[in-house]
Formats: sequence, structure tokens, C-alpha cells
Amino acid sequence: MEKKKKKVTARVLDQKMIAPDIYDMWLLTELAQGAFAGQFIGVYPKDKSTLLPRPISICEVDREKSALRIVYRVAGKGTGEFSGYRTGEEVQILGILGNGFPLEEGKDRTVVLLGGGIGIPPMVELAKELKEKGTSVIAIAGYRDGNLFLKEDLEKYAGVYVATEDGSEGVKGNVLTVMEERNVQADVIMACGPMPMLRAIKRYAKERGIKAYISLEERMACGVGACLGCVCKTTKKDHHSHVNNARICTDGPVFDAEDVDI
Repeated sequence: MEKKKKKVTARVLDQKMIAPDIYDMWLLTELAQGAFAGQFIGVYPKDKSTLLPRPISICEVDREKSALRIVYRVAGKGTGEFSGYRTGEEVQILGILGNGFPLEEGKDRTVVLLGGGIGIPPMVELAKELKEKGTSVIAIAGYRDGNLFLKEDLEKYAGVYVATEDGSEGVKGNVLTVMEERNVQADVIMACGPMPMLRAIKRYAKERGIKAYISLEERMACGVGACLGCVCKTTKKDHHSHVNNARICTDGPVFDAEDVDI
């Protein structure tokens, strides 16, 4: 059954900068009740010259408070506007969007979460939901430098390793460097990050016979399937269009790594 998307008015509960150009915002919204790890929302700028919402992944869900947490990088005009929002401000959002990570795949297995850069935020809710199901969770977070945003949040739910490109913290290199240098064993990999990282993870998992799920959300534009800016190639033909394509925002953003040609 297709999920219904709703455009609603949310209210900012809190916002702070947690690293250079990285902002952490909690939103009070009814959409929190139906949100799960790996999904996202569309946030509408108040500037009416900007028609499309900005897709931002869900970092954490608090159903008791009916709140969603988003952590995003300021990358342009829209996110620049969001960074100025203060407690109590209203904001229009669309959600819940996309298909999340398959939590049932972690049953009686060790799941390794690989997050790179702004792909780290979705790993927080994912680690939480997997832990609640009794799954053994290891998280490896890859950063450019020593600004280890969300590391302490991940540590609440998982054993955490860190990689930094400049070697200032943890292992010098990337998330796969940690896998090899620390001999981290995975039954299942779930990952989100920049495309070169996801390509490398797909190869790594295939070579070792590990099931991997990857979130391709970084390539989205509108987030609602309208612009076709996020089409990716698939290894199987779509049974509707009969072509080897999928829209990341509506068919994903999470895919079995074997099903996408990246």
C-alpha cells in the first residue's frame, strides 16, 4: 500500500550549530508518528521564489514528544535560510518520504553502519531502532577532520569507530579503512554517504559476500518524484516502465546494493 504524503506545519523546538556549517534542528510535527530510519522529509523555504522543498534525512525520531530531528549541512540558499530559524518558528514540511532501511535484516546478525559526512545523521535513528530490536550494532563514522558531530549520539546505541581524512581522530582514512584495520566483521552493512564511498562499499560487500543496503539520498533534488533529477540505473528492469531506472526519492532512498548500478 502506497504511503500518503502530507504537507504540514511544523514548529521549531530547538536548533544549534554542531560543526562548521552543520546544523541540528528538532521539529514538533505529527509526522513523527510514522517516521522510521532511512526516511526523509521535504522542508519548504519561506522564500517563495524557491518552489521545491529541500529533502533532508531524518536523524532521530521522538514519538513521545511527536518530534523529528534533522541534521543538515548548509549548501545553498534554502538550507542557509533554515539555519537562521529560531525556537517557535513555523515551517512547512512534506513527509514522510522514501523507503527506509530493512530492520528485519538485522535479526540475529551483526549489522555494521557506515556513515560518511552528512550521511552520518540517518545512522543515529537506525542504530537506535536496531538496538531496540536486540540487534548487535557497530557504527563507523567517517569525517573530514576532528569535528565529530553526532559521535556521542551514536555511542548511545552502538559500538563506534571513527575515521578522519586528515588523521586527527581515530583511523586515518575512510570507513572501509576502519573495517580492514580494525578487522570489523559484518553480517549486514547499512550505509549512507557520498557516492564514491557507496560505490566502494558495494564492491567491498560483493567481494566478501556481505549483504549491503545503501542510501542514495545525496543525489535528490525535489524529493517527491516530480523532477526526475534523482534517477539511478538499476540492475533489474522496473516492472512498470520496463527500463533499468529507479527514482531514488520514491523507490529509495535505501536500496539493496546489488539492485543499483552506481
